[in-house]
Amino acid sequence: MRILVVDDERTLARSIQRGLVAEGFAVDLEHDGTAGYERARWGDYDAIVLDIMLPGRNGYDVVTALRAEDVWTPVLLLSAKDGEHDVADGLDVGADDYLTKPFSFVVLVARIRAMVRRPATPRPAVLAVGALELDPSTRQVRAGGLAVDLTVRELALLEYLMRHHERVVGKVELLDHVWDGEGEDVNVVEQYVGYVRRKVGRAAIVTVRGAGYRAVG
Repeated sequence: MRILVVDDERTLARSIQRGLVAEGFAVDLEHDGTAGYERARWGDYDAIVLDIMLPGRNGYDVVTALRAEDVWTPVLLLSAKDGEHDVADGLDVGADDYLTKPFSFVVLVARIRAMVRRPATPRPAVLAVGALELDPSTRQVRAGGLAVDLTVRELALLEYLMRHHERVVGKVELLDHVWDGEGEDVNVVEQYVGYVRRKVGRAAIVTVRGAGYRAVG
């Protein structure tokens, strides 16, 4: 497997490279965000280990740009920043994992192997279906370019439908995943679908008789 390591701490980067090579990986190094981004765009990598605080472009910006170009190579962010919001920000922009410095090399290797076992399928930070856009991290929804204000439950319902827009989602499934078994019956699903339709447009969610609903945007 070929790994790209992007870190401006050259001693650390070379140490990671030596360790990964000893584990059987092929490793390329870059030391600034701009060069790392270009390598990641065009290189055939199985995973990317990416520092956040980089010259040129920071790690958040690199991940955001890669995902915007449909580059879904798994990314593990490295950072000395260990706050919960720092971790959340990294995952929200499209990274697959986050590891704080200093770290155990054994854990780093295990996390890289775990990432590459998962298929590199599209995982956009902002969901888009037709004219609908939903950003789970900021809870912002736009329909036809216009901002839409949804309640927490309405947002959860729309997000689930958009994440599974390629298929019809049944009422029982929505009840299980959006209401989390709170004792509601399936009629509440129909009620909330109606609420969401009034805000984002009736055509955005179609009813498949006898089966459930599908987001079409």
